[in-house]
Amino acid sequence: MGQAGQQRCVQKKFGKKKGVKGVKAEQKTQKKAALKKNAVPGSVLILLAGRFRGRRVVFLKQLDSGLLLVTGPYAINGVPLRRVNQRYCIVTSTKVDLKGADYSSINDAYFARTEDKKKKNKSEGAFF
Repeated sequence: MGQAGQQRCVQKKFGKKKGVKGVKAEQKTQKKAALKKNAVPGSVLILLAGRFRGRRVVFLKQLDSGLLLVTGPYAINGVPLRRVNQRYCIVTSTKVDLKGADYSSINDAYFARTEDKKKKNKSEGAFF
């Protein structure tokens, strides 16, 4: 009828035995995700997730990680310079002119956290 005790989670595997060593597959480098066809620098996106969902933002460029660099601009609607996954945005047909904007120096390293913020002094004396 039932199982006496805990049921086994391991199924029997037929075929090659444990002792056989195979050639390890080469690690594949992650390629940049293909950009949505309508998304060109200067196009307006609508964010679908996160803190700024529902906000319209301006698409600046695609970063090496495949994420999209967007901005509000902050002075207009409060959305700062952010990285966004393109699955969580809708591309609209509206375009904005980016003639005077220089965002070439911004990459994924710009958003990396620094070590000193992560490892603060967590002693008891600093806590009290």
